[in-house]
Amino acid sequence: MKVVKGGKVSELLRDTKIPKMFRARQIFSREMIRPEEIPAAVHREMEKENIGSRIRPGMSVAVTAGSRGIRNVDIITKAVVDEVKARGASPFIVPAMGSHGGATEEGQLAMLAGYGITPESMGCPIRSSMEVVELGYSERGRRVVLDKNAYEADGIIISCRLKPHNAFRGPYESGPCKMMTVGLGKQVGASIVHGDGMDVIAQNIPTMAKVVLEKANILFAIPCIENAYDETCRIEAIPAENILEREPELLKYAFSNMPRLIVGEADVLVVDEVGKNYSGTGVDPNITGTFSTPYASGGLKVQRTCFLNLSKESHGNALGCGLASAITRKIFDDMDIEQMYPNCITSTVLASARIPCVVSTDKEAVQICIKTCNKIDQDHVRVVRIPNSLHIGSIMLSEAYYEDVKAGKYPGLEAVDEPKELEFDGDGNVITKIEQG
Repeated sequence: MKVVKGGKVSELLRDTKIPKMFRARQIFSREMIRPEEIPAAVHREMEKENIGSRIRPGMSVAVTAGSRGIRNVDIITKAVVDEVKARGASPFIVPAMGSHGGATEEGQLAMLAGYGITPESMGCPIRSSMEVVELGYSERGRRVVLDKNAYEADGIIISCRLKPHNAFRGPYESGPCKMMTVGLGKQVGASIVHGDGMDVIAQNIPTMAKVVLEKANILFAIPCIENAYDETCRIEAIPAENILEREPELLKYAFSNMPRLIVGEADVLVVDEVGKNYSGTGVDPNITGTFSTPYASGGLKVQRTCFLNLSKESHGNALGCGLASAITRKIFDDMDIEQMYPNCITSTVLASARIPCVVSTDKEAVQICIKTCNKIDQDHVRVVRIPNSLHIGSIMLSEAYYEDVKAGKYPGLEAVDEPKELEFDGDGNVITKIEQG
């Protein structure tokens, strides 16, 4: 694609005014487990009755690790591995990430390495393969498969994050059941789970998870939950036979800890960085409102959204950019179709992989969103800027919000400084930091 800086597009956008912005702080409940406290928290959970006793000396134990950018995932995974070792068993890690990493064993290893999960750092092997074994069929008639390495272990520990999903709603969203069916199902299993459409996935996950629990050597799950600041706030071990009952209860707790953009509505949302480490769709639509399907809703009510950068951790997977109004040439140039398309082929959701308007600079991405908004006051445009969808404690707001924030209209939202012009470098990249410093 030919994207020309200084061409006709630049000419049409040149005089579009970007409003002054001010820094703001969002304040949420902050129950948390500090990183240095995590090994002890994992130890306490695995010491519980009917949990650690399931690990016996000499057993081979598969420990799952997923593709999301879970806070402290390396510390949590290492703590689980160490507890398995302490009981005389032999742990190994299995990438449980469906079709992510380009649906290759090398790509999935690279994703884990990006999170600090390597054989050296974890002190145990990582067995990455896309090979699966068939376990049977669910009550809905769907074939259920499982990672071959995990299946052949004497026991499996489901280590994962539990949180609301970005494309559907149900009692089981992102958590142990999804990890068992989609993550450990690899590309084949993930494709089956998603194959009926996002309106049915909430039925497929628990019915297929039942088969996994019946046919595979699942010992227990140990999901973590994060608070509104993307910090670990809860770790709980669940015996295999209690997962189907307990997971929906923990999902309610996870929903109660979700952050939000307190202003609720905006004309334009600017996201500095997107990527698979933040959400399966680059940004979490539960925050940004950019949903890929009609089967989930919420987040910011906004007319236009632009993305400025793609994270290195995504390895070129820019899935989710199709939900933006505009992206920069930087993102477009970083896109790797071989990383993106296996995901949307597997999920059957193509909207996330579409190409939105591509402009040459950060400045033009913001300008094209402002200029194309309908029925707004161009002199008082409401703009929200966030670093990414996981870290929204510190944000920037346009001056249209300033007086209301100062007057206390938005409980939990504080102005940190006064509105000032955003600064851009000679290449049109925004250089004003969201956090002071």
